[in-house]
Amino acid sequence: MRRGRTERVLVERYDEGVPSRLPDEVVVEEPLEIRLDGHVVATTMRTPGNDYELAVGFCISDGLLGGASVLTVRYCGQGPAAESEYNVVTVETGGLAPIPEPRIGTVSSSCGLCGTSALTEIATRIAPINVDLTFQSSMICQLVKSVSKKQEMYGRTGGLHAAAVFDVNGEIELVREDIGRHNAVDKVVGRRFLDGITNSNNRGLFVTSRASFEMVQKAWAAGFGILVAASAPSSLAIEAARTAGITLVGFAREHSMNVYSGELRDTIE
Repeated sequence: MRRGRTERVLVERYDEGVPSRLPDEVVVEEPLEIRLDGHVVATTMRTPGNDYELAVGFCISDGLLGGASVLTVRYCGQGPAAESEYNVVTVETGGLAPIPEPRIGTVSSSCGLCGTSALTEIATRIAPINVDLTFQSSMICQLVKSVSKKQEMYGRTGGLHAAAVFDVNGEIELVREDIGRHNAVDKVVGRRFLDGITNSNNRGLFVTSRASFEMVQKAWAAGFGILVAASAPSSLAIEAARTAGITLVGFAREHSMNVYSGELRDTIE
């Protein structure tokens, strides 16, 4: 039987030094083995749900498809269903994608494509993004509140990151939550790809985490013209965003933000 995304546990709570026992809802974290045309490419720790999106998004973000079309996505575990049936996903291109090199070890829920691609290598295979429009800073401020309202599972558990796709008017088109910030991004990227949307230049990506180099890499690979993060960027993330032509916003709040790359259209009153 397929497991849920959360579990109920009994905890001992202390309130001003007074203990009590009560139930708490916590996020499920399980491994997902991702395969491309039958070849294992990675095992990532994730929150179950939207696994097809995660697998496809991972392949896109890591440049594994090589321009090949995705024909099917399916679960392919062997053994008892409760143990493996829903923890192995294969992305099928009919053998048209290049044979991937497997990632050594497990990609944790807090780490993306750590140390696998240098900025110079990425720049040789992904062209800078050409964006014809500029996003408004006032819209970014409104976005922070809008995304928060759509974090349904975070509101119940307090243990999930979110990634959201938005348009130039600040309308949120898609939100995904996961215990791993990189997984949340892969899920929105994969969803858009499966829906036949391959051009994201006129869309923005919002993340409730910091903006690491890997997050910029994923936004770049998916073609987003702007990446907005709730927390800080790293120095390499800033360098990557400038190389990619991506507007990078950090410390996004309802009344303030920092712009590290690119520019916004107006100022905050």
